[in-house]
Amino acid sequence: MLIMKNIDEQLKIIMKGVDEIIGLDGLKDKLKKAQNQGKSLTVKLGLDPSAPDIHLGHTVVLRKIKQLQDLGHKAVIIIGDFTGKIGDPTGKSKARKALTTEQVLENAKTYEEQIFKVLDKEKTEVKFNSEWLSNLKLEEIIKLASTMTVARMLEREDFKKRYDTQTPIGVHEFFYPLMQGYDSVEIKADIELGGTDQRFNVLMGRMLQKEFNQEPQATIFMPLLEGLDGVNKMSKSLGNYIGVDEKAEVMYEKAMTLPDELIIKYFELVTDIHPDHIREIEENLNQNKVNPRDVKMNLAKEIVKLYHGEEASDISEERFKEVFQKGLIPKDIQTIEVSKEGFNLEEVLVNNKLVKSKSELRRLAVQGGVRINSKKVTNLMNITTTSEMIIIIGKKKFLKVCCK
Repeated sequence: MLIMKNIDEQLKIIMKGVDEIIGLDGLKDKLKKAQNQGKSLTVKLGLDPSAPDIHLGHTVVLRKIKQLQDLGHKAVIIIGDFTGKIGDPTGKSKARKALTTEQVLENAKTYEEQIFKVLDKEKTEVKFNSEWLSNLKLEEIIKLASTMTVARMLEREDFKKRYDTQTPIGVHEFFYPLMQGYDSVEIKADIELGGTDQRFNVLMGRMLQKEFNQEPQATIFMPLLEGLDGVNKMSKSLGNYIGVDEKAEVMYEKAMTLPDELIIKYFELVTDIHPDHIREIEENLNQNKVNPRDVKMNLAKEIVKLYHGEEASDISEERFKEVFQKGLIPKDIQTIEVSKEGFNLEEVLVNNKLVKSKSELRRLAVQGGVRINSKKVTNLMNITTTSEMIIIIGKKKFLKVCCK
């Protein structure tokens, strides 16, 4: 059902955190028409299923689609099972290796499971673009290719760099943006979303709709999200991420490591907090009316609530206060039983993943980062077992060892 908010209010929500909207006047007209006719708009997102593990950086676009769903609009998620076998050349200095059908389908299945941690399943339609792209005849493909010049393709930064450095560009790579754009024609998209790194591909849909005498989609570009280091784009390989599948307390603790200068950006991009409330938070921070730590705790709680519910967010906050502010042992401390015979503390800690290696553990101990039963231990070689040992590594890792 279409939510009858006035157009200005809808636009305020839609534009929260947005980097750029192309076709803003057209978007206003579409919203007015949808409201007058009581119909929802079709919101498109294309996913190339090459990296299915989703973290908060991936949810920036999904969160915006959810906000559009809350306004009553319908999302069409297009899994690029066909285009994924071409390989998205975006940002690549050489041709991306194409995925097999099996890889594409497996990744697509994982994507479907994860996107519904954000999107409203009842207002989402998932389609595979092989449904129409695999049925195109050669004549139709040639006609599609005729809508685009090589010069225009070389406006893409990655293609231009490769052309200038004489790095090979396969003709098939030019078909990736064309076919992604054709997806918009097929579903008659009113709005398409993407990150700023997908600008060329997303605008292709708008251009092709004009070629096919359709009303061009509005395009909404979302900024890339810096990770917890405050510098680099959020990435699992850099370890600066918050995963949507992580435990509630882990999400909360990670969010609390965020640099203060990114607090507002995270409120805008990874929460559903109303923009008016965010502006109020920002003003209070700028005027030093609130402690950034307290605001960050509210942010962490909001993030956890979105993926684990309100009760889990309350528990995570209480655990953080006890462990990190009061220095108490967490109630949910991991507990293991070991035998006194052949006991080796270093092996126990490595095997239970409190540290990556014995050498890392020894280095931490020398630096004062290892405590056993509240006492700092700098040499772990001759630790003897007691009936119960509480081991703390750094400030965040706890293990209770019961010896029998």
